Amino acid sequence: MTTSRSSQSDGTVRRVLEDTTTWAVVGLSTNTSRAAYGVARVLQQHGKRIVPVHPSAPTVHGEQGYASLAEIPFPVDVVDVFVRSELAGDVADQAVEIGARAVWFQLGVIDHDAADRVRAAGLDMVMDRCPAIELPRLASA
Repeated sequence: MTTSRSSQSDGTVRRVLEDTTTWAVVGLSTNTSRAAYGVARVLQQHGKRIVPVHPSAPTVHGEQGYASLAEIPFPVDVVDVFVRSELAGDVADQAVEIGARAVWFQLGVIDHDAADRVRAAGLDMVMDRCPAIELPRLASA
């Protein structure tokens, strides 16, 4: 089951994109063929600080990586999730634990129960959308 664009508030998308600075990108590695690599670059080009989160903790786009969200030693605004849907709920719960302000599930990453938990914890939640698509759309609106 996928979410429709109308089921999520464009206001939430706008708020997350406009009112945040530091984005932890879960699943970001040095693999240039992966979507996370290109999306992280777009986020940087729009003034966001990206934080790679990957088990091997590589430095990507000049930013130090961390093996997990819990290891990041500074506040994170958004946790951007590039993992399979069946793993996304655990990442969402970790985002709540570290005090992130928002969780963003990338295109194709869908877990309605996790989204409900994130919203119940008071965080903004965006699911099945991509900031690299939404940022230019927002700029032209």
